[in-house]
Amino acid sequence: MSNSAKKLGENIRRIRLAKGMTQGDLCRKLEVDRAYMSNVESGKKNPTLSTITNIAKALAVSVDELLK
Repeated sequence: MSNSAKKLGENIRRIRLAKGMTQGDLCRKLEVDRAYMSNVESGKKNPTLSTITNIAKALAVSVDELLK
């Protein structure tokens, strides 16, 4: 598990919770499996740049905000 993947996952989770969204809500917006999103948030999966961009759009934040 890379440090950057873990940091990305933490940021996604923090922003998602701040917006009052469940993991299921985000998965429905992105049309991805909840298990996949769980792995991304825990840093076990490295999403593609395209997926990171889609996550940012779904959370209404910039890609920079996710990658901080």
